[in-house]
Amino acid sequence: MSHRNHPVLWLAITLLAGCGPAPDTDSSGIDALERQLEIDRHEQLLSRKSEPGATVTDFTTDGCSGGLTIGWEYLAGKITDFQALHGKQPAWEACCVAHDRRYHTGGARQITADKSFRLRQQADLELRDCVMATGSLRAPALHEEYGLSISQVETLYVSIADLMYRAVRIGGIPCSGLPWRWGYGWPACN
Repeated sequence: MSHRNHPVLWLAITLLAGCGPAPDTDSSGIDALERQLEIDRHEQLLSRKSEPGATVTDFTTDGCSGGLTIGWEYLAGKITDFQALHGKQPAWEACCVAHDRRYHTGGARQITADKSFRLRQQADLELRDCVMATGSLRAPALHEEYGLSISQVETLYVSIADLMYRAVRIGGIPCSGLPWRWGYGWPACN
């Protein structure tokens, strides 16, 4: 089995092998490995975008992918206290929708594969940072409700943000066939 045939699997193994915090810049080589594993997928997407008559669909979002919004809504519908404190959607739902907007187009039509890779990486880092910022904003209320220190709440949100970052790095590769892939607004790659 070649890593080119299953880049999501290899990327998942690579990222999860060093499950430390997601860095802003990566000196360990994960960045280079990610690029190597997915750059041909960015080239496929760009080729698809340049086909005659290719158009991007209207924007759609599922909120936070991977069942996160759906699960949250289910809990909020079943547990009144949960909904009262945490809302009907994840507190970081706006972060996910902003991330989906970036993923929908997968960057401009006329860019390089390397630029597409960097834009996806930047979008994923911005999602992570947005979730952490949400934690900082919510920390006082969660401190009050659960008796956790502000630092503990922020640490929890850093963990959530890092897990989300790793999930989108693994599951968001273009031309994967997944509905939340980078460039999902364009017709699926061949």
